[in-house]
Order: sequence, then C-alpha cells, then structure tokens
Amino acid sequence: MIHTFRFAAMGSPCEVQVDTRDAALANRLSAIARDEAMRIEVKFSRYRPDSVVGRINQGAGTPFQPDGETAMLLDYAAQCHGLSSGLFDITSGILRKAWTFDGSDRVPDTAQVSALLPSVGWDKVMWGDGVLTLRHGLEIDLGGLGKEYAVDRALGLIMQASDVPVMVNFGGDLRVSGLRANGSRWRVLIEALEDDGGGAWLEVASGAITTSGDARRYVERDGRRYSHILDPRTGMSITQAPRAVTVAAGTCIEAGVLSTLAMLHGKNAEKFLKTEGVTAWVAR
Repeated sequence: MIHTFRFAAMGSPCEVQVDTRDAALANRLSAIARDEAMRIEVKFSRYRPDSVVGRINQGAGTPFQPDGETAMLLDYAAQCHGLSSGLFDITSGILRKAWTFDGSDRVPDTAQVSALLPSVGWDKVMWGDGVLTLRHGLEIDLGGLGKEYAVDRALGLIMQASDVPVMVNFGGDLRVSGLRANGSRWRVLIEALEDDGGGAWLEVASGAITTSGDARRYVERDGRRYSHILDPRTGMSITQAPRAVTVAAGTCIEAGVLSTLAMLHGKNAEKFLKTEGVTAWVAR
C-alpha cells in the first residue's frame, strides 16, 4: 500500500511515497524526508542571509572556513568544474541578475551579460586546506546541487530508520530505495515538453532519475526558446540544446550533474552521454 505525502521545499513541490501497511511508520518516514529537505534549504539557500551560502557571499574577500558538509559540497562542485572544463560552475548564479526565466520575451542584451562575466568563474575562487575565499563581486550558488543532494540525504536517513520501500521525489529529481514491496518497479511519469497532458512513464527498480530541460524555466523571443541553463563562459543560453535530458544513475546528485552537463553540451548532448556510459533519454 502506497502512502503519499506532499510538501513544498527548495522552491519545488516535494513528494514522498512509502510502500507499507503501517500508516504511522509511513508518517514518521515522510517527516524525516521533510525535515531534512527543510534543513538543507535553510542551510544552503542563496536567498537567506543567515545561510552558509548567504554568509559566504556577504563576506566575499574574507577567508571562510566551512563545516564538513559544506566542504564536501564545495569539493564536489570543484571536481565537477574540472571534469566539465568549466561548464559546471557554482559561481554562475549571479547571471540571474540579467536573466529572468519567467516565460516572457525578455532576453538580456550582450552588454548586460558581459558586465557580469568578470564575476563568474570558479577559477577565481580560492579553495584549499578547508578555507574558501571569494574575490569581491563573486558569489556561489549551490542550487545546481542542493535539491539532488537533499534527495540523497533524505532517502539515506529513511533507509537508516526502516527497510520499507520508499521513493523520494523533490521537484522531479527522485530516488528509490529498491523494488516495491510486491517486487514490482516504481512507475515514474516524466513531464511532457508541452502542456498537453502527455509525458512518458519509466519503471525504476533502484537508484535515481533526474531531468533537466526548458519546460518550465525559459524565455522566448522570435520563435526561439532560451533555456535557463546558461554557459558560464559566455553567460548566454546554450544553443542547439535538447528540450530535455533525463538521466538514470546510482545517486540523485550524480544524475543531476550529468543531465545538466548534457544540456550544456548543446548539440553534442547525446555524444557526451554516450561517452559517459549512462542510461539517458534525450528529447529534442
């Protein structure tokens, strides 16, 4: 029996499905996921001046010694930046000052974007020996990792508390603990590209599924849709990118980085995914 719990966190609709006849247990496990999502949002939100990210950004130019959890995410972000030749960059969030992906036709001009580029670049950040120092004008944004990390953390805590089958889904980024109680796979609906009620069903036995695309966050002008996924080297929306990329991986944070990087590879998204050897679905 599936018990479904819904709440909002990290700017996204969140859902926890627990496959058990024990309603009290299902409630307790869903609360674990909700509390962990809220904890991570409070700790890492770029919108909160009292969050770790807020304090780092406000103290740009001042050495900052993060706690172990934050250091782990910074190490992961640095690794992704290096492996992607700079395509994955947690300093690129500042480009939102030029771009507003609200479905309108407001595309920033080149001058607006160019003015922000001196404040983008992980290579301008000093990170080592447990100390982070940002140049003045730089900011970090863990939004590209936070939701996926929250899914992994929430599911991990639930699995420590119980062995009943669970699916944690935060804003379409999800992970399951294993097969359902009856031995069947979880059925997951991948959102349609257009608001036509369509979409595709996937069956998931284990691991995580994430999707990156332009279905919700975009601007559109003269028949061209500009995705919210920006090239940190140019500040511009990726050209010839897929409409959506869905990736399956062992963890949500791994799947999320791979789906984002595939989008950033634009016309070479399929080639990138094949090289990485991951299971993926690309929609154009």
